[in-house]
Amino acid sequence: MCDTCGCGDAEIVAVEVHENILAGNNRTARHNREHFVERGLYTVNLMGSPGAGKTAVLEATARALKERRLGAVAGDLETERDADRLRAAGISATAITTGSACHLDASMVHHALHNFPWQQLDYLFIENVGNLVCPAIYDLGQAVNVVALSVTEGEDKPLKYPVMFRKADLVLLTKIDLLPFLPDVRIAAIEDALARVMPHPTMIPLSARTGEGLELWLEWLEAERALKTEVTAHAGHFHA
Repeated sequence: MCDTCGCGDAEIVAVEVHENILAGNNRTARHNREHFVERGLYTVNLMGSPGAGKTAVLEATARALKERRLGAVAGDLETERDADRLRAAGISATAITTGSACHLDASMVHHALHNFPWQQLDYLFIENVGNLVCPAIYDLGQAVNVVALSVTEGEDKPLKYPVMFRKADLVLLTKIDLLPFLPDVRIAAIEDALARVMPHPTMIPLSARTGEGLELWLEWLEAERALKTEVTAHAGHFHA
């Protein structure tokens, strides 16, 4: 039996890896982050399953946060439907169609912004490809990670996909207007699951349809942006 991996293939050759497979992505992410910090642009990586309500959250955010200049990069395998919806909501948006890739990476974001007026924005939302696995692994240069988790997905998703929620700074529990029709879904159980995997469990229940919880989401955004601005200003990197 093969002593290296136990697969039984005697022809397997061990290869010594000298560089992390994500090293190239991480270098580009650092490059992106330097640009974002220099311009004072607060960048949010918004992740979640297909249908979790990511686009709806951004549409509601645009309606309520009219005093800020919002932009978005919308990632999907095919079509620009999400980007079209965001533009209709008043968000400057560009689309990344990945073809078969189940996530965005730092290089995709970098190239998407080449012909996009991101320098004039206050917020840049990166709406990642709908997936609860791969997007959590790739640094894009963002300031924070936000995960949209809809009540229709079940109480156990944080336990089944812990890496995604472990990397999250905030979880938006979306579609709470459907809770009256979901008697078996308990918010307390979701909070308990998040507490088991998130280093600093933070969740805001939200309905993009009714607006419930939207004010708390906007307060969180503004507070985090102000904190990041203060920190980078003291570090001598922020040029408003």
